[in-house]
Amino acid sequence: MRRWLALLVAATTSLVLIALLVPMALLIRAVAENGAMSRATTAAESVAVAVGTDELAVAVEQVSRPVTVFLPGGGLLGAEAARSDAVRLAATGRSVTAEAPGGREVLVSAQSPEGTAVIRVFVADAELMRGVRAAWLALLLLGLGLVVLGIALADRLALAVTRPVDGLARVSHRLAGGDLSARAEPGGPPEVRSVALALNHLAARIDELLVAERESVADLSHRLRTPLTGLRLDAESLRDPEEAARVQARVDALERAVSSVITEARHRSAGRESCDAAAVVRERVRFWSVLAEDQGREVMVSLPDGPLPVGVGAEELAASVDALLGNVFAHTPEGVSMAVRLRPRPTGALLTVEDAGPGFEPALLGRGNSGGGSTGLGLDIARRTAESSGGGLTVSRSADGGARVEVLLSRP
Repeated sequence: MRRWLALLVAATTSLVLIALLVPMALLIRAVAENGAMSRATTAAESVAVAVGTDELAVAVEQVSRPVTVFLPGGGLLGAEAARSDAVRLAATGRSVTAEAPGGREVLVSAQSPEGTAVIRVFVADAELMRGVRAAWLALLLLGLGLVVLGIALADRLALAVTRPVDGLARVSHRLAGGDLSARAEPGGPPEVRSVALALNHLAARIDELLVAERESVADLSHRLRTPLTGLRLDAESLRDPEEAARVQARVDALERAVSSVITEARHRSAGRESCDAAAVVRERVRFWSVLAEDQGREVMVSLPDGPLPVGVGAEELAASVDALLGNVFAHTPEGVSMAVRLRPRPTGALLTVEDAGPGFEPALLGRGNSGGGSTGLGLDIARRTAESSGGGLTVSRSADGGARVEVLLSRP
């Protein structure tokens, strides 16, 4: 926008200056020519007064420019000059101005006892243009200065518009990345301030709707505890102790899942959290290493030595890691190796989980899509966790032909 406004102002200013300075330049040239011709005419008339007297030769010498007097008898006094058609015309008693090689000539006729004499004063082109080029140069510099000044002022005005617009773009990107606390600072022209206020209102409304949705999810999950309580009582009333214990364990697991949903929903409504990704991934890999050892899987782990903060909660990140590792155990044969790497990035951290199994198509990356008979929610959980921090998730083939899942997590 700044470039286009500068070009527009430059074009407009140039057109205005051309319309103003070109006539002024022509006027300066005309004034210079008229002045030179007026001085030449005055000099010729001063010589014409002395025609027919003995002072003619002295009058010619006193003129500081080339003067030629064509005498009636064909004689010549002063500077050498050819008797041109203009001279013959002036000899009839008319004073004329004519073009001559290298300039102009002023011809004034004067009567003497012997007849009509013609006084010729030559004006060179240099004298006609004296001071004109300097004036033209001054006008050119003035025009260029005005164009530069106009562009500078246009750039300042454009900057007053583009800065608030750039701020709006940054706030919209932060909102798209999950930072619902981002707000625009109204500034610039009234229209831009109106857009900033509308964006802030939209962000506040989105935050309110998300809080209401999460509270509804938490309330709905909370309502499930009532039938769970009845199911627990039914399990306790079973006569077979083993069957009762098995059903009771399933009820406990379901109740923990419901409690986790409630906690997660309320935590998300409280705002954006952060955690040490290195500590969370290390703890979850240690948990799954027991199962990997039972299945004869080789697990290669690469984690940073120090803390690595990311903009997601510890429980959300742990659930994402569990989903990714669970996919490996669920969809690859026993004994297939796997690797877990966590590396710092300028914007946060990159978590990579890959295996040497059969792999799967990246097109299956979506909620409810699965190629292995599962619900397809595991990758979606990891994707939503990454996007909530402002990152993302990509799926590709590993070097061994298996699956590689990369989760980019942004800084808090």
